[in-house]
Amino acid sequence: MSKHAKEQNESAPLGTRGTITAWALWDAGGASFNAVMTTFVFTVYLTSKAFGDPKDASEMLSTGLAIAGLLIALLAPVTGQRADASGQRTLWLAVNTFLTAVLMALCFFTFPEPQWLLYGVTLICAANVMNEFAIVNYNALLPELSTPSTVGKISGIGWSAGYFGGIIALGIVLFAFVGLGSDTGFLGISPDNSLNIRAVAIFSAVWSIVLSTPLVIALYRHDRRHPKKPVAPKVGLIDSYKKLWATLKALYKDSPKTLAFLFASAIFRDGFTGIFTFGGIVAAGTFGFSTTEIIIFAIAGNVVAGIGALLGGKFDDLIGPKRVIVSSIVCLLISATPLLFIQNPIVFWICGLGLCAFVGPAQSASRTYLSRITPPGHEGEIFGLYSTTGRAAAPLAPLLFGLFVWAFGAQIWGILGIMVVLAAGLLLTLPLPRVHRKEHQETLEKGQL
Repeated sequence: MSKHAKEQNESAPLGTRGTITAWALWDAGGASFNAVMTTFVFTVYLTSKAFGDPKDASEMLSTGLAIAGLLIALLAPVTGQRADASGQRTLWLAVNTFLTAVLMALCFFTFPEPQWLLYGVTLICAANVMNEFAIVNYNALLPELSTPSTVGKISGIGWSAGYFGGIIALGIVLFAFVGLGSDTGFLGISPDNSLNIRAVAIFSAVWSIVLSTPLVIALYRHDRRHPKKPVAPKVGLIDSYKKLWATLKALYKDSPKTLAFLFASAIFRDGFTGIFTFGGIVAAGTFGFSTTEIIIFAIAGNVVAGIGALLGGKFDDLIGPKRVIVSSIVCLLISATPLLFIQNPIVFWICGLGLCAFVGPAQSASRTYLSRITPPGHEGEIFGLYSTTGRAAAPLAPLLFGLFVWAFGAQIWGILGIMVVLAAGLLLTLPLPRVHRKEHQETLEKGQL
């Protein structure tokens, strides 16, 4: 192990059981934004008839998210790099998490009238940016929390916690706010003026703050005992981009496999996003699911995905992340195929849960593959690039989904477009080298990017 890595591990024993638990709880807290606000509840509300033509509302939302994605692509690697250099990763994790929660809470004032649509879209898109910045700092902690022999297990625990957090959060929303078979949930909040749906925004903000606070406290206490000195002098924004360009050139020269993985993972991760983004749309539009049925399926899907991520993390440590990624994508393609030919709700349940089962392991293994080839001191910057490359590929799944719907004249064929994205990611992943414990150790010893 390199001298830098030894000093880091000896002076900063971050991977305690309590800190790992707090790290996993942060992911569970993030489910209120990912599952509730942006996937199954609040964005569905924003694109409803309450705000005018759903088509126009959807176009405004997609445009706003595209702008947010561009900002993330431009700023995420620089913010991660500057957090690394300043030694203030804890501070920026706390700030970005808190700002995300505040923006979610402000969504409460998105009244069901067309003139409030821009307000709601702006808040959701701004929260996307802040949340992604927080995720960069969060992911960058993984190498410090784990060892080469436990990184897969710990990453899987984090992903599974996120899914199980989504289960509980969606369950609370369903029973307490939306209601199951009634007009109101057990809290008795009136649906008039969409008050019950707007109140979900307050709940999501509180959920995020409560579950993210333990990690911030744990990191604060750790930093007080083991203060980190800045590893580089503070530089301006322009110089930060110059350093970013130097990093990319260094990756190309010294570690092309890292650059190749960032590109390949951007493709298949966009396919994963497409599964979640369009899963509810296809369930409603093609298979006739109601809003309540979609939320129930989402809860079941999160259960399966959480178990899959947990098991996938253990296999990651045994056989390596590449094998987990490849086998998971193959199983995703197999699970999606019957949906193209049999439009039956039971088939959707079976195949949809199959898709959920294999997305979790692939997501977790993708993160561990990168952590295994990232040298100490560059975690924030490299995971910032991870976010950037993912956002750069973000238009692929929506574009191909729409293209195949248009070409074949039916919504169901949009699934084929997502399958094409997954297959492309698979083909780009196959030539990548396997990275396991020995290879990870050699990378740290060389100190290469």
